[in-house]
Amino acid sequence: MENAAVLPTSLRSAAHLPSSSSPIRLTAADSQRLLLPRFADFRRLPSPSLKLRKQLVGNAVPVSPMRCSASVSVAETPEVKDIDWDNIGFGLVNTDYMYVAKWTVGDPVFKGQLQRFGNIEVSPAAGVLNYGQGLFEGLKAYNKDGGKILLFRPEENALRMQMGAERLCMPAPTVEQFVEAVKTTVLANKRWIPPAGKGSLYIRPLLMGSGAILGLAPAPEYTFLIYVSPVGNYFKEGLSPINLLIATDVHRATPGGTGGIKSIGNYASVLKAQAAAKAKGYSDVLYLDCVNKKYLEEVSSCNIFVVKGNNISTPEVKGTILPGVTRKSVIGVARSQGFEVEERSVSVEELIDADEVFCTGTAVVISPVGSVTYDDKRYTYKDGKTGTITQQLYSDLTRLQMGTTEDIMKWTVEIS
Repeated sequence: MENAAVLPTSLRSAAHLPSSSSPIRLTAADSQRLLLPRFADFRRLPSPSLKLRKQLVGNAVPVSPMRCSASVSVAETPEVKDIDWDNIGFGLVNTDYMYVAKWTVGDPVFKGQLQRFGNIEVSPAAGVLNYGQGLFEGLKAYNKDGGKILLFRPEENALRMQMGAERLCMPAPTVEQFVEAVKTTVLANKRWIPPAGKGSLYIRPLLMGSGAILGLAPAPEYTFLIYVSPVGNYFKEGLSPINLLIATDVHRATPGGTGGIKSIGNYASVLKAQAAAKAKGYSDVLYLDCVNKKYLEEVSSCNIFVVKGNNISTPEVKGTILPGVTRKSVIGVARSQGFEVEERSVSVEELIDADEVFCTGTAVVISPVGSVTYDDKRYTYKDGKTGTITQQLYSDLTRLQMGTTEDIMKWTVEIS
């Protein structure tokens, strides 16, 4: 099938950059860090299920060894100016470079390179536009005192992308390629990382069916893309408690669906309920299961935790709840501190009776919940203030992420 998707042209060589720019001078160590290695044959992905293999073969999208190659040319750019790091908020800031890799049926190899950040072009018949064949991830990079940059558990995002790709019948980058592509993109945009303690560089990897396909089938071409943006707090309240509205007639996911992966379609479906809640003064919506309509699932883009005494409970991951990286990290930190953590069905009644409630996610890290409203009745925690346990977990986790404490968990990846 003709490849109808057209991405931006490759990054211009230094000789063709405007006269105001000049090639950056890289040391040998810099070059080694920035240039993704060329592999003759990247390690195979974990084998897809037999059913998935049959689907792929039947739709002429073969599963094959994943290989990558990359070329990098980074032009020197002036230092970032006129950014109020104390009030940056959580919004898109156009940075310098993005990473783009493509895979096609005729050339089943993810070939990646840095390109100037900008718009991309795809066919109107692209699988991602017509059938929602797309995934995204989210992780962060932090500036550490001493000039180092820290990533937090990027391999977990890579593994989750692979899991989602199998569910949506897509090829995916290996863990090694994913992590190296993230490192490359962060280093190329390192001037946009907020100073230590002022925020982070949000990293958004995308995997999408960019090839043209009219009938319902896997796309013939896929694009793996990473862009970044400096960010502050996700909720305008910052660490101040948020107020949630429990939805009783709208559900985020159903058993057997895609609620357990970061499919792009999972998020548009919550926008209406979220907008209605915010119009009433709430911060976000907490969704219940669609079968019993009494067990907690997620907030629009966050996992939820309930604290009672020394016990911390969170809904178990069973297909309708996203296995959040921050969720997993909070569980690990809490258990290391002696808390009893349970992953199980958590009812609305337990939520109402809780001592503390908090949300977790890459964007929010940990966000305390000041109140929940259920059936028009409001229930408040800690007089609307941040609870002691929530504050403790937030402080311990963010110190790990920013490198201000010893990483006994071995979760951070240092680059420079």
